[in-house]
Formats: sequence, structure tokens, C-alpha cells
Amino acid sequence: MDKKTAQERIEKLKKEIDRYRYSYHVLDKSLISDEALDSLKKELFDLEQQYPDLITSDSPTQRIGGAPLKAFKKIQHEKAMLSFNDAFSQEDVQDWFGRIENYLGRKLGVEPEDGFFCELKIDGLAIELIYENGILVRGATRGDGTVGEDVTQNLKTVEAIPLRLKGDHPKHLVVRGEIFLNKKEFARMNKEQEKKGEKIYANPRNVAAGSIRQLDSKIVASRKLNSFEYSVASPSEALAKEGIHFKTHEEEHQLLHSWGFKINPDNKLIKSLKEVFDFRDYWEKHREKLLYEVDGIVVILNNNKIFETSGIIGKAPRAAIAYKFSPREATTIVEEIKVQVGRTGVLTPVATLRPVRVGGVTISHATLHNYDEIQRLNLKIGDTVVVSRAGDVIPKITKVLRELRTGKEKEFRMLTQCPIDGSRVIKEGALHKCSNKDCGARHKEQLYHFVSRASFDLRGVGPKIIDRFLDEGLISDAADIFDLKAGDIKALERFGEKSAENIIKELSAKKKITLPRFLYSLGIIHVGEETARVLAEKAHSLNSKLKKPSELLIIFSNLSLENLQEIPDIGPAVAQSIFEYFQDKRSRVLIKKLEKLGIEIEAGKIKSGGKLKSLVFVLTGSLESISRDAAKEKIRNLGGEVSETVSKKTSYLVAGTDPGSKLEKANQLGIKILNEKEFLKML
Repeated sequence: MDKKTAQERIEKLKKEIDRYRYSYHVLDKSLISDEALDSLKKELFDLEQQYPDLITSDSPTQRIGGAPLKAFKKIQHEKAMLSFNDAFSQEDVQDWFGRIENYLGRKLGVEPEDGFFCELKIDGLAIELIYENGILVRGATRGDGTVGEDVTQNLKTVEAIPLRLKGDHPKHLVVRGEIFLNKKEFARMNKEQEKKGEKIYANPRNVAAGSIRQLDSKIVASRKLNSFEYSVASPSEALAKEGIHFKTHEEEHQLLHSWGFKINPDNKLIKSLKEVFDFRDYWEKHREKLLYEVDGIVVILNNNKIFETSGIIGKAPRAAIAYKFSPREATTIVEEIKVQVGRTGVLTPVATLRPVRVGGVTISHATLHNYDEIQRLNLKIGDTVVVSRAGDVIPKITKVLRELRTGKEKEFRMLTQCPIDGSRVIKEGALHKCSNKDCGARHKEQLYHFVSRASFDLRGVGPKIIDRFLDEGLISDAADIFDLKAGDIKALERFGEKSAENIIKELSAKKKITLPRFLYSLGIIHVGEETARVLAEKAHSLNSKLKKPSELLIIFSNLSLENLQEIPDIGPAVAQSIFEYFQDKRSRVLIKKLEKLGIEIEAGKIKSGGKLKSLVFVLTGSLESISRDAAKEKIRNLGGEVSETVSKKTSYLVAGTDPGSKLEKANQLGIKILNEKEFLKML
């Protein structure tokens, strides 16, 4: 092929390869397979090697530079590369906007161009690109904002950055943007590091920043960096002379796209602060779906004239602000370390934290897994710690800031006795367990009983939820359920904001409870619903204004075994169980803890009279027009008793559809049988 033909072929190859690059890296559309594109690049490379004088700086073959550089040259920016001030709450953003209006001396939002252009804040490295006559001639880092480093050779390796511009572009163009690494590429690089037995990279941003400062551009090319561009930094006077105007930041993005730059399709024009907050909150919840890391949004006044008039504060434009997502890491204080007992009897230390917002939720607990983990961290009660949470991962303490210790911190020692049943604690590998193999299962059943319909009736907090709270170390006793915070629940995988709020709302609504239900919820051995009602009547007779759980504690702590046996229907075994429960230290601690968390006994006389007084009912089968629980409640409100077993004391058996063996026994004992209609008539 002669030189003239080669030159024509080279120009066509360059044009087509750039078209494919633009479609794939900017528009996310693949027009040709990677293999076919590689073949075209190889043909271009071979032709350029044959005629080296035909190589130009905008050729796709120049994306991977030649020999490694010895150092980077310093570059003076034509216009300072500014940074943004940060906002962390809606109040911060409202204050920022108020300061702009005060500075300008008028209210904003009147003109059609007014509004906010919101951009996802890429967690990458800021860059500047300079084009002369449509050709990339220089690329630089931000540096100190005034002077950066010439990294042109490295930026040419980034396929998303055009080497030659498209369309009707200005002769001299300065563009600002961001270099970043996709999550997928970051994962690939770390897999390679692991295979080599080398240290894995901490995060995509560090890799992107480190890559751009590699002196060997071949290394940079191997890392497949990406880029979004977001602003034109050329002097507006120079652009105006060429007939280029953009009144808004949105128009600026549209022009960048028309010239061949990759812009973020998720950036958006927004009309009100409420929409700004919604935009930010949406992406905080959905950022895991993005292919790259973001740490917030950038809020910019869309009207460029107002933006310029607003000026600069320090190193930041007054009319733009970075509205950050909740940090995935934050520092807080470990106020206490509690030991929770799980379903299998394993003792798990859990840190009670000074509430801190991490990963979009406010958390107050973090599991420490086991005692070995506490020793590995060298953690003490009172320490300042780093708490980390990403995505739906449970919050965990990743570091102790020992340099912030005051000397008042306390060592934590693992318990030698189980906090549930007092049994000896044994160590199995890294785990500490209760030596009583039935402890965990019995503890779990007690908690199921506490939240059941006849007890606190915590709707939406059933056995599966209790199991999850136990597994994650969020609860160790019944009172801990009422100490849960929405953030502690939201931080769990598969628990959304709505489900967490519903649980907290239910807990708040059920803090007032009748005395019989409260006594039944305690799970005292041999104390069923009817015995709990009898005990409630006794307590009410001794203190008619009883309201606090601790007052109940005083009453039963002062009753002897003989006093308890004097209560109707309470025999020696039941009296012994009640007596031991209220004398037990753990029971007393639980009742006081429930009171501290806001549990109150509902005022009012316990109903012991009524037309069903002295009658005992047993229910069996399904009732059509009333639930079993509602039927029991009506019987009790009318002075009757409900029993689970048929005996000679039973007055009536209420038989619904599909009755069980209780019907047969009632017939044997000659108990009066009522159908549903007869029962309702009696009520």
C-alpha cells in the first residue's frame, strides 16, 4: 500500500474507531464486538508503524503512551479549580440557599432559568482537559487548585475522554470532569492482587487517583478508568466571540455531550429544594445499583449569570454545594458492652454506642461477635471507635482510636455465669456458651411468649423477627425489645425503612398494658392467663392506684408463701413459683428495666364481677363470627374464667367447627356443650 492510500485508510480507521469508542464508552451502546474493534486497531497500528510520520496525537493508538515518564510537569490552571463546601442535612442546604438570597438581596426561583442542577458526586479524581482546534493537547490534575500536574499521557488512555472533539466546538476549550474506576473493574483488580498474594486496594477512588499519577501509562491503560465531564472552564468572553452561549448549567452539559464528552445521564434539573432533598434521598438508597461509587450530590444554581454573580467564598463557589450522603464510616463512643444470649446459648458481646448516623441510618448498637474480636481491637468501654457500614451490611466497629483515650476507659471481661439462667459459661473455640444446653431454646420461647397476643400483643414482631434480633445480638431480654431504635433495625439486611418504622411504631403504641397481661407476659412458671388475672385482682386490692411495674414488684416481694397460697385458686406449687420469681434478682432487674423504658400499667379496676362470675369456660374449634382471643376477652370482662383444659371445674365447653378431643372429654364428664350461637346469646 502506497503512502497516499495508507493515509486515506488511516483517516477512515481513526474516524470509525472513534465512532465505535464514542458509542460504547459515552453512549453505552456497542456497535461492534471487542474482537472486531481490536482487529481494526491492530490494522491502524500496523499502518502507522509503516508510515510513522502519519501518526497524530488524536490517533486511537496514542491512548497508550510510549516510555514511562521520569516525573510530571507542573501546570498553571487558566482558571482556579475550585472545590465545594459540604452540607450534611436539609437544614444545611436551606441555610446555604438562604445565604445566597441574602447575598444577592432578592428571592430566587422567579425566572424560568432558575432552579437547581443536581449532579451525582462521583467519588473520584478531578481533572482538567484542554483542547486546541478540537484536539486534546493537555490534561491535568487539580493539584492545589491553582497548579496541577500534567498527566496528559495517562488521560489519553481513558477511552471515555475524546482525543478529538465532535461537532461545532470552540477553537480553545477547557473542560473539567472526574476520573473514576467502576466497581466491577475494582473487584477484578483486587482479585488479581489476591492471586499474587499482594495487599488489596482500599477503595476505587484511591486506585483511580493512584493510577493517574503512574509514570507508566501502560499501567494506567490496563486499569480501564472511566470519566464524566461536567463543566466548561473556558473564559466566557472567548466563547462568546465564537458564538457559544449557555445561560444555564443544564445547557452546558448538553453542549459538552454534543462535542463528544461523556456526561452523567442521572444528573437532573430540579425546580425546588424539596425535589433536591428527594433526589439526594433517592440516590442514597439506590447508590448500590450504580456501577461506580458516589458519596453525595452536587447542588448548583442552574442560572449561570446568578452563579457567576454569587462569586466565591474561599476556595468554593457560593452558588454550589456538595450535599453528602450519610457517611459509611463515622466515629462514636462505646458507652457500654452488653452480653446477649442467642438461640443456641452463645454469648455475644454487643457495644452500646452513642447514637451515630452511618450509611443512612442512626445506629446505637454494633455486634462485637466474640471476646477474641474485642481483644483483637484492643477495645475498652469508653473508647472512641470507627463504625463502618456499607449497603445492607450490619454496622461493625473497625478501629479503636487509642490516641483519644483519657485513662478513664474500662476493660471488658467476659461473664463467667450466663445472664439468663446463671449457669456456668464455657468456651468452645472462639465462642462462649451457656453450659445449660437448653438455655438458648428456653430463652427464645420466653421471648416468643412475651410478644404473643395474650401478652404484649406486639403485631409484626413474631418469632422470626425475634430470632433475627437474637442472631444479630440486638436483644438479650424482653426489655431490650423496647430499647430498639429504628436505625438498629434498618441496618439489618432485608429490613427496609418502612418495616423498621412500623416495628418502632408498634412498640411505642404498646407501652401501656393491662395488669393481667403484664403479669402473664413475664412467663412465670405455672401462671397462665387466669392465674395472672387472679394475681392482678390481688395486686389491685393492695394498691388500687398501681401504675408502675416497680410498684408491682414491691407488692409481690412483700407477700410470703403463705400469703400467696391464701389467694383463691393458687396452690402450693403455683405459690412457690410466684414467690421464687419475684425474689429472683434477674426478674427484678427485668421489671425495673421495663419501667425505665416507659412500660406503664393501665389504670382502672380489674373486673372480677359480672354475669359470668364463677363460671369456667373452655373453647375448642373455630368460631366464625368472633376470634378465640376476642371471645376469651369478653368472658373475662363479664367476670368469667377461661381454661385451656376440660375438668370437673369446667362450667361450659364452647364448641366451634372442627372441635378437638376436648369435646369428647366434656361429654365424658357431662359438661354442658354450647354452640357458637348459644355462646353469643349468653354474652
